[in-house]
Parts: sequence; C-alpha cells; structure tokens
Amino acid sequence: MVDERKGLTRREFLKAAGVTAAGMVVSSLATSPAFSLAPPRVLGANDRIRIGYIGVGGQGVSHMHTTLSMAQDLNLELVAVCDVWDKRIAHAQGVANLPASKAYHDYRKLLEDKDVDAVLIATPEHWHSRIAIEALESGRPCYIEKPMTRHLDEALKLREAAKRTKLPVQIGSQFCSQAIWHRAHDLIKEGRIGKIVWSQGSYSRNNPSGEWNYGIDPEANATNVDWKSWLGPCKQRPWDPERYFRWRKYLDYSAGILSDLFPHRLHPLMIAIGAEYPTKVACVGTIILNPDHPDREVADNTQLLIEFPSGNTMVIAGATCNEQGLQDMVRGTKATMYFGGSNLKITPERPYAEEIDELSENVQGPGGGMNDHQKNWIDAIRTGAKLACDIELATKVQVIVCLAEKSWREGKMMKFDAEKMKVI
Repeated sequence: MVDERKGLTRREFLKAAGVTAAGMVVSSLATSPAFSLAPPRVLGANDRIRIGYIGVGGQGVSHMHTTLSMAQDLNLELVAVCDVWDKRIAHAQGVANLPASKAYHDYRKLLEDKDVDAVLIATPEHWHSRIAIEALESGRPCYIEKPMTRHLDEALKLREAAKRTKLPVQIGSQFCSQAIWHRAHDLIKEGRIGKIVWSQGSYSRNNPSGEWNYGIDPEANATNVDWKSWLGPCKQRPWDPERYFRWRKYLDYSAGILSDLFPHRLHPLMIAIGAEYPTKVACVGTIILNPDHPDREVADNTQLLIEFPSGNTMVIAGATCNEQGLQDMVRGTKATMYFGGSNLKITPERPYAEEIDELSENVQGPGGGMNDHQKNWIDAIRTGAKLACDIELATKVQVIVCLAEKSWREGKMMKFDAEKMKVI
C-alpha cells in the first residue's frame, strides 16, 4: 500500500528502517557512500555518558541546555549535533562548544561517531521511528520526543527493535516523571477508589493567530536547508518554508493536537490507572478558526473517547482556540480521585463514605520537568532504573493516538485487537 506521501511505500519504509544504514536509500542521500554504524562503548555505572542530539531546533536546543545544566552532577557530555539546516547546526555547535567535525548534516554520520554513547531525537514526528530504530540497532539508548512515532506500523516496528536490543527508550512526555501519577497508581492499586469507571483529562490553549504558526526565518532557503532529506519518507515537494517551520499543521508530518498535545495527558493518566491497549477509540475534530479558508490540515478542536479491556473508559478533550479544559480525574465505584499540580485528592462516593477515607495530599517528589525526565533516562542507562515513559507505555498511547486520527479522518469508531496487534 502506498500512502499519501508518495515516497517510499509504507512496507518499503519500514523494511528500510529495520536494517543497518549501510543498506539504506533515502531521499537526497541515495547516492551517498555506504555507512558503517559504530558500536558504542560498554558503559559502566560511573562512566561519562556522551550524548548526540539529532534535530536541534527549539526543542532540541532546550534539551541541550537541560543536559548542560546537569552535566557536571550526572557526568554527562554533549559530543555531537545534527540537523538539516546550516543555521541550526551552527547555533547548536556553539551551545555545546563543539568543533565542526562534531556537527553533522546527516544523522547516519552521527551514528558512525564512536564518541556517541546515547542519542536524543527531537526531529519532526515523521523521522522518529527510522532514526530511533537505527540508533538502537547501533547499540545506543534513545530519548525520543513525543509522540513516539508518526504512524502505527512505525510504532510497532520501534517496539520490536527496543525489545530486541533491550536498550532504554524514553519517550519525551515529561509529565510521566511527575511523582503524583505514580502515587496515584499505588493508591488505585490498593483499592482506594474501588473499580475504575472512567477517567478524564484535557490539553487546551487559545491562540488567536492559530497554533503552531511559528515564525518563519527568512534566512532559511533551499540552499542551506537539506529539504529533500527533511521530507524523507513523505511526499517530495518544492521548498516550502511554511511546511518546514510550521510542520505540525500538516498531516504528512503530524496529527496536530492528537500527537502534539494529547500524549501529555494520555501518558500520565495511563500510569495512574494502569496502562492497557484500547479496545475501541472514537474521535471527532473540527477546524474552528477560518474554516472556509483554513491554514492547516489538522483540527483545532478535538474530543476523544477510549474504551479499555477492563471496562473503564477515558475522555480526553483539547482545543487550540479555547483554553477551558476538563479537570484531570479518575472516577471509581467507591471514590473519585482529583489532580491539581502536585495536589492529589480522593473524595468517597456517598454509599462508601464510611468505608473510604477522604484524602488530600501534596505529593512530594519529582515535578515532571525536562530535567527530571532526562535524569530518569540517564539513570535507566546507568543502573537499569525503571523508565517513566518506557516503550510499552508509549506504544499503548501511540495506538490510541493513531486510532484516534484514523477515527477522525474516516468518521468511524476504530477497534483494536491487542493479541494480534492489529486494527480491526
């Protein structure tokens, strides 16, 4: 099956993603010499971890600054950067104080670098799976910005690679490192709210000029951006700065609210209730701002309903044109759990007021920032510590995200068979 991107078929893309880079052909790199991925060092508990960054736009550079802030305490080093735009490469090179030899245009060259022990990926979504799979096959742990991947088949392929290599893969949904969700999980497991009935959450903003309309740098052009490589497996098209800088608005590269914002609610709630694959997913979405002449392909108003095998359901709502969302909560047969910052509250249902104690707790521990989430990844690399957003949790969430997009675009409820790992 060939998808709307008109490049490689999905089968060809995934086949390419599962092999070593020496056998790959991709966009403008088709005539490049074969690559030989360098195996990393075997790390001891006290060894310095040397990190390479692939994708050094705004989020990627934020990760670099985060690493720098912890580098001395955690024995970390920023050793390589990679991007398709010369200006971003130069800026990241300056942030990390790197020589030109450690600044790459081609991520495969970074994976050849023997000094790189681990890889942080902050590219657009349509590149996540290929880069991550190759990094894992080369023996390098990965931190991948959310969402896990752009498409469902890519997520399942990445999960296979993570299981096969047994390397730590952290998905960059940083609220998963917030202590309150793990405390909630323990309380729910103890039976403090009874059997889960349904949970809810939202991620809403109000941007009058339209979300993801980031500034377009006039210095970027077809001569200093490797546009063909940036497009990668997607439909090839002439240089388009609108798509390059505002890619989250276009379905080739993103699902908008569903893939950018909803993982921030789905991952933490799934930690609290106990993650399952969904059985049914239904989603609606509309474009509210300028619907007759939209500047985007993705919805700016979206609601999602999920059913799980245990019988509980989840509602997630979001908009980028109204910031009034739903309170995060989990309803049980005996009590309801409420979340607010680091505050966790349990209120018993009237029939169980004598059985269930009310609880109001300010949960102490990590606050769920980028520092906490990166540190958790580093701890997993060094000591095997449990990841806050590991490949299993991330895959379950990615199934929901991808089925939600499919439901919205096709106007159908989607069903999932977790035994066969297939959409029904």
